[in-house]
Amino acid sequence: MLKRLTGAALAVLALLGPARAEDLPQLRAAVLKIGTVTWELETIKAHGFDRAHGFELVLAPYADNGATRVAFEGGAAETMVADWIWVARQRAAGRPYVAIPYSTAVGGLVVPADSDAETLADLAGGKIGIAGGPLDKSWLILRAYAQAEYGMDLAARTEQVFGAPPLIFKAGMSGELQGAINFWHFLAKMRAGGMRELVSVSEASAALGLDPGTPLLAYVLDEGFVAAHPGIDRALYAASRDAKDLLATDDAAWDEIRPLMNAGTDAEFEALRADWRAGVPAPGNVAPEAADRLLRLMAELGGADLVGEATTLPEGTFAVVE
Repeated sequence: MLKRLTGAALAVLALLGPARAEDLPQLRAAVLKIGTVTWELETIKAHGFDRAHGFELVLAPYADNGATRVAFEGGAAETMVADWIWVARQRAAGRPYVAIPYSTAVGGLVVPADSDAETLADLAGGKIGIAGGPLDKSWLILRAYAQAEYGMDLAARTEQVFGAPPLIFKAGMSGELQGAINFWHFLAKMRAGGMRELVSVSEASAALGLDPGTPLLAYVLDEGFVAAHPGIDRALYAASRDAKDLLATDDAAWDEIRPLMNAGTDAEFEALRADWRAGVPAPGNVAPEAADRLLRLMAELGGADLVGEATTLPEGTFAVVE
């Protein structure tokens, strides 16, 4: 059922006339069944932003992120959301994937409310929980920041506990950890539950000379699919921007997706909404120079285990969306 549409979307629908869903190319999106990406995608579908831009979005839910990647790589889906550094790695290995900017939400490091820590240096000797493993990009950036800002080897001066996001959430909230790095939506809930942010990845990135406005997360398409459906990359981007514009300005639109958000309290809901909005990137193409600086840092810190052969930004990593 179509609901509120932007002026641009209404204009495109008028041109489409009585087009039926079966007349439009399908774009199957592999998504985590309970993931935050569904918030935007369900908004696209509910408000007809996909059809307004000439395609039909179909959601293919999976139980974990590994399964979404298998579905995309195996051709069971045409798109998914991943970090573009993975896309760059794939391009360097000869796989023609292309990234469309999605989100800048990357989180930070939180500490218990009663912690005396004021900087990362104050965590020396403490235990830090990290979701995502030793090559987690937030962890790598914060390590580089601690070294640059305080001359501190954060990995050597602290004990790290790696685990799945829910486990890091639980350990952080219980007071078992002196600090925690988690995915952005878990961090929003941790702050809503009383923990405080010691340093954000955006703050650390800026201090390192990186552009915190560079989106880390992206929709991924195969260039072969784009070639077979000319303009589908720009259409997906336009539908995504329509949904972002709506969710950024209309609180009522969030009432429609609240059942998807797993927010246990109003405070969690409001924190999730605020942090999602803060992660909306500026419209337009990704600046390749800024992305290259970030990729070079990730190559330096994470090595081939993280970036493969992509020590510099491969040409064509990002789609031209405007």
